[in-house]
Amino acid sequence: MVRMKILWSCCAATAGLCSTSLAAGQGDEVVVIYNSQLPESKELAFYYAQRREVPTNQVLGFDLPTAEAITRAEFRDQLQKPLLKALERQRLIRTQPEIIPATRDRTGDAFQKVIDARIRYATVCYGVPVKILNDPNLSEPGAEKLRVELRRNDAALDSELAALPLLLRNLPLTSPARNPVYGVTNAARIHPTNGVLVVARLDGPSVEIARGLVDKAIEAETNGLWGRAYFDQRGLTNGNYKLGDDWIRGAAEMVRRLGFETVVDDKPDTFSAAFPMSQIAFYAGWYDGQFSGPFTVSKVEFMPGAVAYHLHSFSAHVLRTPDQYWVGPLLAKGATATIGYVEEPYLEGTINVAAFFADFTALGFNFGEAAYAAQPSISWQTTVVGDPLYRPFGRKNPADHFGKRLQELHGELLARKSKLIEWSHLQVVNLNLAQGYSVSDMIGYLEQEPTTRKSAVLQEKLGDIFYSRGKLADAIDAYGKALKLEMTPQQRIRVMLGQAELLALYTKRQQALDKYQEFLKEFTNYPALLSLYQKMLPLAQDLNQTTEVVRIEKEIERLSPHPEK
Repeated sequence: MVRMKILWSCCAATAGLCSTSLAAGQGDEVVVIYNSQLPESKELAFYYAQRREVPTNQVLGFDLPTAEAITRAEFRDQLQKPLLKALERQRLIRTQPEIIPATRDRTGDAFQKVIDARIRYATVCYGVPVKILNDPNLSEPGAEKLRVELRRNDAALDSELAALPLLLRNLPLTSPARNPVYGVTNAARIHPTNGVLVVARLDGPSVEIARGLVDKAIEAETNGLWGRAYFDQRGLTNGNYKLGDDWIRGAAEMVRRLGFETVVDDKPDTFSAAFPMSQIAFYAGWYDGQFSGPFTVSKVEFMPGAVAYHLHSFSAHVLRTPDQYWVGPLLAKGATATIGYVEEPYLEGTINVAAFFADFTALGFNFGEAAYAAQPSISWQTTVVGDPLYRPFGRKNPADHFGKRLQELHGELLARKSKLIEWSHLQVVNLNLAQGYSVSDMIGYLEQEPTTRKSAVLQEKLGDIFYSRGKLADAIDAYGKALKLEMTPQQRIRVMLGQAELLALYTKRQQALDKYQEFLKEFTNYPALLSLYQKMLPLAQDLNQTTEVVRIEKEIERLSPHPEK
């Protein structure tokens, strides 16, 4: 009991943040939009409404093109205007005229202002177009004063719908619009009366994938969002693009402080295909044009509820594809929520991913709120894909600090005898370490905790801690125990290679060589075989295993790139 008291007081000290957001998004605050031309779009809309308890009269179908792109005229006449009429007819929003009197320097104007709204969210379903094409014939006063690259009126359909309250105020369509709720820390302010409707979509390469987004979101809300976090910077120290690195670095630090096992790569290249990215809860990186590295393997280990984001100008240029750009492939591989860009937004028009992660985790915003609080611009290129109500960190009372919410969930998992308790114990250890508690105490905690004996996750952590203290023999032993337990393929790759490297460091050359050979038999399609053989060669040479040396040298020759003659 004393141990638990220490542990949870540490959690509270780490978070120390209170959320002023609303209770977890309620279905009666949502309007669901589908394409009446596609039966599967309608089926998805009503499925979502049933799962989130959205009133059926707030599920609205519109006769829309079935392609991903829509013209400005089609958007205006077939979606924007009919949607507004439906919302007003059902009194989901109320508007009133407002007049700005003319002055000596400015002509007057008349527009509609949203004065009340019963909805805060719009969930757009698979089949509704994703982007609005640029209309070169649209001419607006003052456009000539904008930067040349911003003299466009193309947009993500969802971002344009999010600006619906501002469009009623005659918002210009050329270039991005300032997001009036960017940076808010009170989620209640993200509201149509303040200029923004939270719009996200259930979409992806198939309607089945789109349907799974709400299922996995609810699963994570029930059991917690667990796993590891991976952040891929570019190592930039100056220049215009440094901002992107700063955002990702800030996101990584936030997640690490909240107790997630966190890996940060600050090299120019993105994670390689050989990188063992296991049990993914969070991913953020940049700047490959096409999905790459660990996301190209046949099974990517996304945990239920995983949030994945790759910063690239055209990450959602085509969304309903499993093998182009980023958003579609991430969804196809199992991510629950992501954000992308349908056309070039320029870096300053992308989300502040550090703010997004802070809002989503520590402040307990739902996915939609966090996405819009982190966007500097709307009526631009961002598409938010996932259930906007998804809220794994809000728990029962969003006003409770993060540590209290963790403690509640820990108790629930214990009561249910859930295997997921291993992740909660891991988070406890990381929270204590982040607060400066002694490594010895955490070793003691893990060694005394019965769950550790049957958890590859906790045995690996114990090995990592021993290694950080220079206790190689203990680390090797802990990794060996982990390898005898159930684990995912990518975790097994990481632990096997880690143990082999430690054995080599500990001058256990034969054991290290045996471990590499065992690895090669088990993972025949490992993408970095060359580097593996290069590590094996000096071991075989030191052991005077001539036959093995010759075999390894032949493999190195075969796998090495050869310049063209």
